[in-house]
Amino acid sequence: ERDCSVQRRHQKLIEEAPSPAVSAELRARMGETAVAAVQAIRYEGAGTLEFLLDDAGRFYFMEMNTRLQVEHPVTEAITGLDLVELQLRVAAGEPLPVRQEDVTFSGHAIEVRLCAEDAAHGFMPQSGRMLRWQAPAALRVEDALESGCEIPPFYDSMIAKIVSHGRSRDEARRRLSAGLAEMTALGVTTNQAFLRRCLDHPVFAAGQATTAFIAENAGDLRGGAPDDGRR
Repeated sequence: ERDCSVQRRHQKLIEEAPSPAVSAELRARMGETAVAAVQAIRYEGAGTLEFLLDDAGRFYFMEMNTRLQVEHPVTEAITGLDLVELQLRVAAGEPLPVRQEDVTFSGHAIEVRLCAEDAAHGFMPQSGRMLRWQAPAALRVEDALESGCEIPPFYDSMIAKIVSHGRSRDEARRRLSAGLAEMTALGVTTNQAFLRRCLDHPVFAAGQATTAFIAENAGDLRGGAPDDGRR
Protein backbone atom coordinates (compact mmCIF):
# COMPACT_ATOMS: atom_id res chain seq x y z
CA GLU A 1 0.00 0.00 0.00
CA ARG A 2 0.97 3.62 -0.54
CA ASP A 3 -0.19 6.69 1.36
CA CYS A 4 -1.12 9.62 -0.87
CA SER A 5 -2.87 11.86 1.66
CA VAL A 6 -0.93 15.10 1.05
CA GLN A 7 -2.86 16.72 -1.78
CA ARG A 8 -3.77 20.09 -3.18
CA ARG A 9 -6.87 20.57 -5.33
CA HIS A 10 -7.49 16.82 -4.90
CA GLN A 11 -4.19 16.05 -6.67
CA LYS A 12 -1.35 14.21 -4.93
CA LEU A 13 1.89 15.97 -3.98
CA ILE A 14 3.60 13.53 -1.61
CA GLU A 15 3.35 9.74 -1.63
CA GLU A 16 4.99 7.18 0.62
CA ALA A 17 5.24 3.48 1.35
CA PRO A 18 4.43 1.87 3.62
CA SER A 19 1.64 4.07 4.94
CA PRO A 20 2.12 5.38 8.50
CA ALA A 21 -1.64 4.93 9.00
CA VAL A 22 -1.86 1.25 7.99
CA SER A 23 -1.29 -1.58 10.47
CA ALA A 24 -0.43 -5.15 9.51
CA GLU A 25 -4.04 -6.17 10.18
CA LEU A 26 -5.45 -3.34 8.06
CA ARG A 27 -2.94 -4.10 5.29
CA ALA A 28 -4.16 -7.71 5.21
CA ARG A 29 -7.82 -6.65 5.01
CA MET A 30 -7.14 -4.13 2.27
CA GLY A 31 -5.15 -6.71 0.34
CA GLU A 32 -7.94 -9.27 0.58
CA THR A 33 -10.44 -6.71 -0.66
CA ALA A 34 -8.20 -5.74 -3.59
CA VAL A 35 -7.68 -9.37 -4.61
CA ALA A 36 -11.42 -10.11 -4.39
CA ALA A 37 -12.19 -7.07 -6.54
CA VAL A 38 -9.80 -7.93 -9.37
CA GLN A 39 -10.89 -11.57 -9.31
CA ALA A 40 -14.53 -10.51 -9.59
CA ILE A 41 -13.85 -8.59 -12.82
CA ARG A 42 -11.24 -11.09 -14.08
CA TYR A 43 -8.67 -8.33 -14.35
CA GLU A 44 -5.20 -9.09 -15.68
CA GLY A 45 -2.25 -6.68 -15.68
CA ALA A 46 -1.01 -3.84 -13.53
CA GLY A 47 -3.67 -1.97 -11.62
CA THR A 48 -4.15 0.15 -8.53
CA LEU A 49 -7.18 0.20 -6.24
CA GLU A 50 -7.65 3.40 -4.27
CA PHE A 51 -9.37 3.55 -0.89
CA LEU A 52 -10.34 6.30 1.53
CA LEU A 53 -9.48 5.61 5.17
CA ASP A 54 -11.36 7.23 8.05
CA ASP A 55 -10.12 7.92 11.58
CA ALA A 56 -11.82 4.77 12.87
CA GLY A 57 -9.80 2.55 10.55
CA ARG A 58 -12.65 1.86 8.14
CA PHE A 59 -11.77 2.01 4.44
CA TYR A 60 -13.97 2.67 1.43
CA PHE A 61 -13.36 1.84 -2.23
CA MET A 62 -12.94 4.96 -4.34
CA GLU A 63 -11.69 3.88 -7.76
CA MET A 64 -9.42 1.54 -9.67
CA ASN A 65 -6.73 2.77 -12.03
CA THR A 66 -5.97 0.15 -14.67
CA ARG A 67 -2.31 1.12 -14.90
CA LEU A 68 0.75 1.91 -12.86
CA GLN A 69 0.47 5.09 -10.82
CA VAL A 70 2.82 8.08 -10.78
CA GLU A 71 3.89 7.00 -7.29
CA HIS A 72 4.89 3.44 -8.22
CA PRO A 73 8.61 4.15 -7.53
CA VAL A 74 8.02 4.12 -3.75
CA THR A 75 6.72 0.56 -4.02
CA GLU A 76 9.72 -0.38 -6.13
CA ALA A 77 12.05 1.17 -3.57
CA ILE A 78 10.81 -0.84 -0.59
CA THR A 79 10.19 -4.14 -2.42
CA GLY A 80 13.07 -4.22 -4.89
CA LEU A 81 10.61 -5.13 -7.66
CA ASP A 82 10.59 -3.52 -11.11
CA LEU A 83 6.88 -2.94 -11.61
CA VAL A 84 7.31 -1.71 -15.18
CA GLU A 85 9.13 -4.92 -16.15
CA LEU A 86 6.51 -7.06 -14.41
CA GLN A 87 3.72 -5.21 -16.20
CA LEU A 88 5.33 -5.87 -19.58
CA ARG A 89 5.91 -9.54 -18.79
CA VAL A 90 2.27 -10.04 -17.80
CA ALA A 91 1.13 -8.21 -20.93
CA ALA A 92 3.29 -10.59 -22.97
CA GLY A 93 1.47 -13.55 -21.45
CA GLU A 94 4.19 -14.59 -19.03
CA PRO A 95 3.31 -15.72 -15.49
CA LEU A 96 4.34 -13.49 -12.62
CA PRO A 97 7.82 -14.61 -11.50
CA VAL A 98 7.10 -13.73 -7.87
CA ARG A 99 4.53 -14.98 -5.35
CA GLN A 100 2.75 -12.79 -2.80
CA GLU A 101 4.64 -14.43 0.07
CA ASP A 102 7.92 -13.50 -1.62
CA VAL A 103 7.16 -9.78 -1.42
CA THR A 104 8.87 -8.12 1.55
CA PHE A 105 9.41 -4.53 2.62
CA SER A 106 12.78 -2.92 3.27
CA GLY A 107 12.78 0.49 4.92
CA HIS A 108 10.61 3.42 3.87
CA ALA A 109 10.27 5.48 0.68
CA ILE A 110 8.79 8.91 0.00
CA GLU A 111 8.17 10.65 -3.32
CA VAL A 112 7.38 14.28 -4.03
CA ARG A 113 5.97 15.71 -7.24
CA LEU A 114 7.94 18.73 -8.37
CA CYS A 115 5.43 20.94 -10.16
CA ALA A 116 5.74 24.12 -12.19
CA GLU A 117 3.22 26.04 -10.12
CA ASP A 118 3.00 28.96 -7.70
CA ALA A 119 2.08 27.55 -4.28
CA ALA A 120 1.73 31.05 -2.83
CA HIS A 121 -0.99 31.97 -5.32
CA GLY A 122 -3.44 29.09 -5.41
CA PHE A 123 -1.01 26.61 -7.01
CA MET A 124 -1.39 28.40 -10.31
CA PRO A 125 0.39 26.42 -13.08
CA GLN A 126 3.49 28.07 -14.56
CA SER A 127 5.34 27.85 -17.86
CA GLY A 128 8.50 29.28 -19.37
CA ARG A 129 12.19 28.46 -19.75
CA MET A 130 14.07 26.42 -17.14
CA LEU A 131 17.28 28.43 -17.09
CA ARG A 132 19.13 26.11 -14.72
CA TRP A 133 18.26 22.56 -13.69
CA GLN A 134 20.35 20.37 -11.42
CA ALA A 135 18.75 17.34 -9.79
CA PRO A 136 19.83 16.09 -6.35
CA ALA A 137 22.61 13.57 -6.91
CA ALA A 138 21.80 11.14 -4.10
CA LEU A 139 18.11 10.58 -4.88
CA ARG A 140 16.10 8.84 -7.58
CA VAL A 141 14.82 11.48 -9.98
CA GLU A 142 12.49 10.85 -12.91
CA ASP A 143 12.34 13.80 -15.27
CA ALA A 144 12.98 15.02 -18.79
CA LEU A 145 14.44 18.37 -17.75
CA GLU A 146 17.66 20.13 -18.69
CA SER A 147 18.98 23.65 -18.41
CA GLY A 148 17.42 25.79 -21.13
CA CYS A 149 14.40 23.57 -21.76
CA GLU A 150 10.90 24.98 -22.17
CA ILE A 151 8.08 24.15 -19.76
CA PRO A 152 4.95 24.38 -21.97
CA PRO A 153 1.52 25.42 -20.67
CA PHE A 154 -0.35 22.56 -22.35
CA TYR A 155 0.14 19.69 -19.91
CA ASP A 156 -0.05 18.69 -16.26
CA SER A 157 2.16 20.89 -14.08
CA MET A 158 4.26 17.99 -12.73
CA ILE A 159 7.78 18.20 -14.20
CA ALA A 160 9.73 15.71 -12.04
CA LYS A 161 9.38 12.94 -9.46
CA ILE A 162 11.94 12.86 -6.65
CA VAL A 163 12.17 9.74 -4.50
CA SER A 164 14.10 8.96 -1.33
CA HIS A 165 14.59 5.66 0.49
CA GLY A 166 15.78 5.16 4.05
CA ARG A 167 15.98 2.57 6.77
CA SER A 168 13.19 4.45 8.58
CA ARG A 169 10.48 6.92 7.63
CA ASP A 170 12.33 9.75 9.32
CA GLU A 171 15.54 8.95 7.48
CA ALA A 172 13.71 8.91 4.14
CA ARG A 173 11.98 12.19 5.02
CA ARG A 174 15.21 13.93 6.01
CA ARG A 175 17.03 12.70 2.92
CA LEU A 176 14.27 13.99 0.67
CA SER A 177 14.20 17.38 2.37
CA ALA A 178 17.98 17.67 2.05
CA GLY A 179 17.79 16.66 -1.61
CA LEU A 180 15.23 19.36 -2.31
CA ALA A 181 17.50 21.91 -0.62
CA GLU A 182 20.37 20.80 -2.87
CA MET A 183 18.30 20.85 -6.07
CA THR A 184 18.45 23.81 -8.46
CA ALA A 185 15.41 24.83 -10.52
CA LEU A 186 15.73 28.40 -11.79
CA GLY A 187 13.69 30.35 -14.29
CA VAL A 188 10.26 28.80 -13.70
CA THR A 189 8.33 29.07 -10.46
CA THR A 190 8.06 25.63 -8.83
CA ASN A 191 6.76 24.16 -5.58
CA GLN A 192 10.28 23.22 -4.45
CA ALA A 193 10.27 25.24 -1.22
CA PHE A 194 6.63 24.36 -0.52
CA LEU A 195 7.45 20.65 -0.68
CA ARG A 196 10.30 21.12 1.79
CA ARG A 197 8.00 22.90 4.20
CA CYS A 198 5.53 20.02 3.92
CA LEU A 199 8.23 17.43 4.64
CA ASP A 200 9.60 19.43 7.56
CA HIS A 201 6.22 20.21 9.13
CA PRO A 202 5.73 18.50 12.52
CA VAL A 203 2.36 17.01 11.50
CA PHE A 204 3.85 15.31 8.46
CA ALA A 205 7.00 14.34 10.37
CA ALA A 206 4.79 12.57 12.92
CA GLY A 207 3.00 10.62 10.18
CA GLN A 208 -0.33 12.28 10.95
CA ALA A 209 -1.07 14.08 7.68
CA THR A 210 -4.56 13.64 6.25
CA THR A 211 -6.14 14.90 3.04
CA ALA A 212 -6.83 18.14 4.96
CA PHE A 213 -3.15 18.66 5.81
CA ILE A 214 -2.41 21.47 3.33
CA ALA A 215 -5.65 23.35 4.01
CA GLU A 216 -5.28 23.08 7.79
CA ASN A 217 -1.64 24.23 7.77
CA ALA A 218 -1.75 26.70 4.89
CA GLY A 219 -0.21 29.53 6.91
CA ASP A 220 2.83 27.50 7.89
CA LEU A 221 3.31 25.93 4.49
CA ARG A 222 3.12 29.06 2.37
CA GLY A 223 6.07 30.65 4.16
CA GLY A 224 6.82 34.33 4.35
CA ALA A 225 7.38 34.99 0.64
CA PRO A 226 6.17 33.66 -2.69
CA ASP A 227 7.54 30.20 -3.46
CA ASP A 228 9.73 30.97 -6.49
CA GLY A 229 11.66 27.71 -6.53
CA ARG A 230 14.95 29.47 -5.76
CA ARG A 231 15.37 28.48 -2.10
